[in-house]
Amino acid sequence: MDDCLFCKIISGDIPADKVFENKRLLAFRDINPAAPTHILIIPKIHISTLNELEQKHNELVGELVRTASELAKQEGIAEAGYRTGFNCNEAGGQTVFHIHLHLMGGRTFGWPPG
Repeated sequence: MDDCLFCKIISGDIPADKVFENKRLLAFRDINPAAPTHILIIPKIHISTLNELEQKHNELVGELVRTASELAKQEGIAEAGYRTGFNCNEAGGQTVFHIHLHLMGGRTFGWPPG
C-alpha cells in the first residue's frame, strides 16, 4: 500500500525504533506510548484489518502472538504481566489500517479497557 504508514516503516521510508525483525514481522516502539513499554508488532505483508484475515494467515497470526511473548521477556515485563491487543476498524480504536499487535507493560492495567 503506497499510503500506509506501516508499509512505509517496513520499506525504510519512515524511521522507527525497531526492537525485532525477521522476514515476516517487524516490531518497533510506539511513538505515542500508552505504557512504559509499548511495542507494535506488524506483519510485513499489508493486511488492513482483522476482518481481512484468512485461513492462510493462521501461522502469521500465531507468530505475531508468540513474538509478543518473546519481546515481553526481552523487555523484562513478562513476569509482572503485560497486555496484548488488536484494534479493528475505527470504532475498535484502529487508527493505522495495517494489522498490528500492541504489546504494553510496565504499569498496571484496568478492565475493561477504555
